[in-house]
Amino acid sequence: MIRFLIRLAIFVVSSALGLIVTSWLLENFKIQVSGFIVAVLVFTVVQGIITPFVATMAKRYASAFLGGVGLLATALALFIAQLFPGGLEIRGGSTWVLGALLVWLVSALGTFLLPFWWLREKRNRRKEAKEA
Repeated sequence: MIRFLIRLAIFVVSSALGLIVTSWLLENFKIQVSGFIVAVLVFTVVQGIITPFVATMAKRYASAFLGGVGLLATALALFIAQLFPGGLEIRGGSTWVLGALLVWLVSALGTFLLPFWWLREKRNRRKEAKEA
């Protein structure tokens, strides 16, 4: 159960990082402060639900697209998240494409790297506790 909660926290934080970095880099990709938490949670939940579905469909009908499953799931999650008012606003075709790519890239890197950072911090705290 603890591992599940840690993974969930890492996924939420990496999604938040992906949305924040993308909003900094793309002018037409905006996140309202008042709706940030809702946007992150909706994006995270939708992406978590839709990724296995998209992967199954790609595997069954278009195996050549398996590599793009994460990008497609990210784009769909962004679309659904922006339907909720006051959170996420995306304007323009190029912003949609670049936004999906950036959010996917940053959140994928975050999901990969955050566990290493967290484990290193945990190991350092244990080491300090033993020395004290």
